[in-house]
Amino acid sequence: MAAEQAADGYLFDLYRRYIGEPEDRTDVYVGFGLFLGGIGLAIIGLVLFLWGSTFEARSGTYFAWVGPAYALAMMALPAMMLGIVVLLPSERRMLYASVAGVAITVGAVVGFLFAYPNDWNGYGADYTVQVVAVYALGLAGITASTGAALIAHYLDMAQQAEVVATEDDEDDDENELTDEEIQRDIDDAMDGVELSWGGVEQTEHKRLNFSSDDLEEVSIDSDAGTTTTRSSGVDAQVAGLQGLKGGETKETTSSSTVDDQTAKLKELREQQRVEELATADDDGGAVDTVTKPFSGLLERLRKLVKRN
Repeated sequence: MAAEQAADGYLFDLYRRYIGEPEDRTDVYVGFGLFLGGIGLAIIGLVLFLWGSTFEARSGTYFAWVGPAYALAMMALPAMMLGIVVLLPSERRMLYASVAGVAITVGAVVGFLFAYPNDWNGYGADYTVQVVAVYALGLAGITASTGAALIAHYLDMAQQAEVVATEDDEDDDENELTDEEIQRDIDDAMDGVELSWGGVEQTEHKRLNFSSDDLEEVSIDSDAGTTTTRSSGVDAQVAGLQGLKGGETKETTSSSTVDDQTAKLKELREQQRVEELATADDDGGAVDTVTKPFSGLLERLRKLVKRN
């Protein structure tokens, strides 16, 4: 049972691979049966002919084996061609024409068996021409119907392929977007979105806003514009990279003398004394607020003087 199911599956797989989806299971079985049966008849006929050739020519035993061999060979080709017509999804009139052609060839084979060997090929009444003519007529009908079925099948396949290709082209045309549509979609998607590098919201001004003006005791003007400084020259860039790597240290020297710095320090002290006298009536918190930046500045100047 399993072997039969496997054979059925193989036959239908062959049919789907070379012909298409079967419309009727009976056509598949009958078509393959006739086609394979015709091949089997040809093989049997060849074996009988070879076996009959081993006997004496034109002896009774020779004709007993060779006569059926010829008849089987004459039936093999019509059976195979009829199987092809049955397998193809052709019109019924082509199938009827093939059946009629096979019937004519069967009649010719019966006439051959009746005439062979006594009335065949110059012996007796010699019905060779009549039998061959009838057989050729039936074979021509089968050939014509088989060729028409094959042509119709290939034309049908070509039409189906053209329809599928046309539908694919139409789908591609419908789904194809022009450059204007793509640009419009991008503009619609990015409408109202202002992002710069890193996803930071883009602003049109150059002002920097801080939450506190007091950074390391230095007052920063929030209204000041930003200035971008770029290093020019390969030497400056290499020096900067080496400084980042720690390979070199950058030395800072002062161009002013010790006397100039001492004079500036005295001026700052005098200015601080005047401001302390002017703000003598204020409370201690206000004085600390005013003098705090200068005390940090004085401390830096002292360190600078000591270093020099």
